[in-house]
Order: sequence, then structure tokens, then C-alpha cells
Amino acid sequence: MKRYDLIVIGGGFAGVGAAISASRRGARVLLVERSNCLGGASTNCLVNPFMPYWTEIDGKRVELSQGIFKEICDKLRARGAMDWQSFLEEELKELLNEMALESGVELLFHATLCKVNRDKNRILSVDVAVKNGILELEADYFIDATGDALLTYLADCPTIQGREGDGLCQPMTLCFRLGNVDTDAFFKCWSELDKAYKSAHERGEISNPRENILVFKTPTPNVLHFNTTRVIRLSPTDPFEITRAEIIARKQVFEIYEFMKNHTQGLENSFLMMTASEIGVRESRRIIGDYILTQSDCRECVKFDDSIACCNYDIDIHNPEGSGTSHYYFGAGEYYTIPYRALIPQGVDNLLVAGRCISSDHEAQASYRIMPVVCCLGEACGTAMALAIRGECSTRSLDINALQRALLDGGAFIGI
Repeated sequence: MKRYDLIVIGGGFAGVGAAISASRRGARVLLVERSNCLGGASTNCLVNPFMPYWTEIDGKRVELSQGIFKEICDKLRARGAMDWQSFLEEELKELLNEMALESGVELLFHATLCKVNRDKNRILSVDVAVKNGILELEADYFIDATGDALLTYLADCPTIQGREGDGLCQPMTLCFRLGNVDTDAFFKCWSELDKAYKSAHERGEISNPRENILVFKTPTPNVLHFNTTRVIRLSPTDPFEITRAEIIARKQVFEIYEFMKNHTQGLENSFLMMTASEIGVRESRRIIGDYILTQSDCRECVKFDDSIACCNYDIDIHNPEGSGTSHYYFGAGEYYTIPYRALIPQGVDNLLVAGRCISSDHEAQASYRIMPVVCCLGEACGTAMALAIRGECSTRSLDINALQRALLDGGAFIGI
């Protein structure tokens, strides 16, 4: 059996950041992904564009998500595959393959984590379901970039799901695209469409509980991107409930499309171009780590001594029970940092967690869950693991100052 220094489970932005950063620092890394490509929510769920990840300090724009994420964006722009913060998914898939392979990462697609083998406070190996059965994979260290904290959960480490009190998660959304749209005509009538939708919603003629239609332009002419379906009160980690969510969301897509065709211009010759290959999940499980990042930490813009990433995306909570979306926006120059301790799950010494499932409360998660930030969390995890591998130490005994210096040397912005 081939053995690795590090196995990363999950090939979204968090997993990519983790695998590339560790491999570039000399670790033998395997990146395991259950789909057929890297990119996670961006490529499988059509989550697009990147949400804001910058602020203004002394009159100048400062990007809070830099390092590997900035490298990805720069390369996309050089390919002509990124306009403002929107990007072409097929170009992104190929780019992430190139970056991972060039850094020395070994990739394994179509592999689904199904078991974790643990001895006391160390994970020894993981089992993944593949085309020809079950494959056991061994490593000295592991990173959970599954989004659902699945590796941590299967390792019997403590986790929590959804908001405190009732466990409800933010709604799931199936994104979709319309092609052959007269976008000028569509947006010229946008305000009237929005009023018509809200009126129909109030009359109970729309089954989708979302209060408005959320639409974005894309880099492709005559194509519109919609992030506007909303499925509530179903668990993203229950296989039967997420199946129901996919069915409900797809019905909402056709309902919304039909409504728009009847109430606006620009869609006369349009067609339903595509829905995402899987529904988008904003929130599911989170680990309970050595530190729990809170809403108060975010609002008070706390700068932690063990900072490894920064964020100022608003606390953006889509109502888990129905209509409405609440926001808490940060002012110019305001941001908080994310502590390394929030990446360390309780109960094990050779596992770190990256992505939307790190240790936090429900409200904080609503802010840092965006792709630019989770890529930086992944880069921090991968860098930390490379140092741990080199020093043969546990994740908890790692020299934080050395980690921060390594991140800064790699072009990261960590707010200190």
C-alpha cells in the first residue's frame, strides 16, 4: 500500500489550497475528491461569482484573501477566464488540475470517504469507495476539506450542525443558467420583474420561499446566472433529505423560469442552459475545535495572536425557516482574523480542518464560508502540515510564529 505524508479529503478551494501549499513545501500529498474535477462548490454547484474579499485602508484597496487564491485569480485573468469576480468554470477546472499537478500533488477522483481508521489520538488511514471497491489510504497527517466535516465526524471527533437551538442550517440552493438572453432588455425591466415576483410571492403563487430573484451577469455573452432557489428545513448531511432537496430545487428552477418568461422582456428566445450538477450547501456540520470563533469575534474585528487568515464578508444569513436574509456589514478598513486553533478538532493530533466547517458558531460561519476565505484556510492547513511533517510534531505543538512566517513568505495576508 502506498503511504503519504498527507492526505487531503475534498478538492474544493479549501482542499486545493491545502494540497498545493503542503506539496510545494516538500510533502508527499494525495488529494481525494468524490467528483470528477477540482473546484468544489464553484465547479460542482456553479457557485459564482466570488463574493467580496477586500476592504479599503487609507484610501487603497486591500485584498484580504491573497496567497494561492490570488494566484488562481491572476491565472484566470491571464487566460481571459475571469471578468470582475465571475469566472469560467471549465477554465477553472483545467487550471486547478495544472496547479495541483505542477506542485507535485497526486490526484484521486471518483473516491468517496466512507470510513476513518483511528488509534487513540491519531488517524492511521481512511477508506474510500472507488469504482472497484473499497481502497484503504494511509498517511501520517490528514486534512478534512469535505465541507461537511465528514472526516472529522467519521473519526468520532465532536461536531455540531446548524444553528444553536434547533440545528437548522442555512437553505440549500440549486444554481442555474439561462442562455440566449437579451441581457440589456432583461435588466432594463429588472425593477418591474422584481416587483412582480414579490407580489406573486406575497399572494402565495410562488413555492420558492426566497423573497427575491438573485441574478448575476457572466463572462459569457447572453448568459445569466441565477442563485435564487431556496430549500429549507432539510439536512445537507442526510442522504434522503438532500435527495428531496435536489428534487424540490429543480422544480423551483422551472417555476422561476416560467414566471420570468411571463413577466419580463429579454427571455423570448432564451432556454434553460443548465442546472448545477449538485445542490449548493451553505452550512452543515462544523467541528468543535480548540477555539470556537464567534459572532462577537467577527463584529468586534478581533485580531488573534495565532491568526492565519482574514475576512470581512458580511454575516450573511439566509433564513433557515423561510423568507428573508439578514446582513451585518463591515465598514471600510474593518476585518477580523481567524485563529489557527479553530482549525484543530478535539480528540486527535494529526488532523486539521479547512473550509466552511471549521470551529465556529452559526453566525460566524455565515461570514467566513465564502470561497476566497476557505482557500486561505486551506493554504494555512497545508502550510501547517508541511511544517508538522518536517518537525515530526503534532498539530497542537506546532510553532505558530513559524507558521505565520511561512504564510507571509508565501504571499498570504493574515492581518498581523
